[in-house]
Amino acid sequence: MHNFSYVSSKQLSPIKKDLISIMNAVQNLVRHDFTFQFEFVGSTERQMVTQDIGNNIGFDFDINIQVNDKDNLSAKEIKNNIRSALDKIAPHFGYDHAEDSTRVLTIKFKDRKNSRILHSCDLAIINNYTDAHGRKGQQYIRFNKKQKSYTWEEQPKEYDLLSEKSQWINDRGYWTEMRRLYLKKKNRNSNPHKHSRSIYAETVHEICQKYGCNG
Repeated sequence: MHNFSYVSSKQLSPIKKDLISIMNAVQNLVRHDFTFQFEFVGSTERQMVTQDIGNNIGFDFDINIQVNDKDNLSAKEIKNNIRSALDKIAPHFGYDHAEDSTRVLTIKFKDRKNSRILHSCDLAIINNYTDAHGRKGQQYIRFNKKQKSYTWEEQPKEYDLLSEKSQWINDRGYWTEMRRLYLKKKNRNSNPHKHSRSIYAETVHEICQKYGCNG
């Protein structure tokens, strides 16, 4: 069992301000190759950041980096350029150098004396698009570790319509119930490979099914 609770906006605010400064500096460093916009997403956007005070991994932020003119450079060049820029900027704010995983780049802020991660930030490089039939989609840069290659891949279908369903829940006054259920599911989760986003998607679908939103 875990002991997750929600992190207050007061605690998150100064960290978020530093992350915005980091991202603005990264934008300036890569500007001669490409430009991008960024936004806080996931639990940060929903004000549902959680922390288990009994573990040593802190809490995390999620940022999407929307690249402009992505066809000018390869997926590898884009991700490496952003990682290089992060490595120049983030340490000045107390973060480690960026770690490259399958879906994201991660920077961590640590309490080195006590060997604890206080918080971290996952940065996904994405491309939002509308196809010829008017359907919206999203790609992300995937790091294929075995092949040591980088490719643009479609986001998993399990997250289709997630934001629309979340809005449906909020509009009909079920948001508080959804927050309680999400926290309960996180505290009962025994699968270390099941990430917060999957638990959130599961929670949204369960609330939607309960109250009749099947979109």
